[in-house]
Amino acid sequence: MSKSPIRVAVTGAAGQIGYALLPRIASGQMFGADQPVILQLVEIPVDKAMQALEGVAMELEDCAFPLLQDMVLTSDPAVGFKDANWCLLVGSKPRGPGMERNDLIKENGPIFTGQGRAINDHAASDVRVAVVGNPCNTNALIAMHSAPDVPRERFSAMTRLDQNRAQAQLAAKAGVHTSAVSHALIWGNHSATQVPDFVNTRIDGRSAAEVIQDEAWLTGDFFKTVQQRGAAIIKARGLSSAASAANGLVDHVRDLRQATPEGEWRSVCVRSDGSYGVTEGLISSFPVRADGQGGWSIVQGLELTDFLQEKLKATVAELEHEREVVSDLLG
Repeated sequence: MSKSPIRVAVTGAAGQIGYALLPRIASGQMFGADQPVILQLVEIPVDKAMQALEGVAMELEDCAFPLLQDMVLTSDPAVGFKDANWCLLVGSKPRGPGMERNDLIKENGPIFTGQGRAINDHAASDVRVAVVGNPCNTNALIAMHSAPDVPRERFSAMTRLDQNRAQAQLAAKAGVHTSAVSHALIWGNHSATQVPDFVNTRIDGRSAAEVIQDEAWLTGDFFKTVQQRGAAIIKARGLSSAASAANGLVDHVRDLRQATPEGEWRSVCVRSDGSYGVTEGLISSFPVRADGQGGWSIVQGLELTDFLQEKLKATVAELEHEREVVSDLLG
């Protein structure tokens, strides 16, 4: 193959999302059909987890993917992130019985501190980091602050899954195929306070609000369904989103690597520059355009209704609170 392989580190590689994600990376769906990859798979240092990771690696071998050049299996972040061009931070500690969100943030914080330091010290000079492990916005903030030598614009967190969910819900309500829905957009935190935008999202080129003309549904069931879709899936299947989360991450990375089509945007959690009143420095979901050269920018000038502005303020307040909870890790 003419291209040199890129190194892709994946944490939580033996978990549900990792299991759904890795074949899609190895088959070329994330980085392209002509891009060889080396997978650097990171799991927690527990025998059961590492044994499961060995099984995942066996399956990847059995697929005989032409693009998969090599694999590294490790529980050591320094090894897992060595020379990595992309670090996909999928693994995180799930919320246990009786745990509040603040408890979860405090439990996961030190994990992402260590991973950020390892990325800073061992990853490739062009490394890009995408965080999926929840609470992903604040975990990305922690990792970013723990990697002072990596440009902050290299860090992102994922709301592409939420964008896809919003797109599907609007299409179903309007009675159209999902391909008729464009410019779908999520603002703020990847949490139950996230803000799915039905004003700037378009259906056949018109505002979704104008097409659907059901304000009660848009501000009620639509909002709640998108915000609580993850919990609904857990209730239905007894497990959290895996295939759809992996698909969202494939989309997320492609969104940042490829130039965004003219006039469009994608939902990406990036470091705020103060746009739309979002506190500078927070990791928040915005409408983002990629230039295809590794750079991106926040789309400016979108109009927000009073309802959306109120909801945006609430999700920003939650992000500010989460930042305060982990303030000792951001020094």
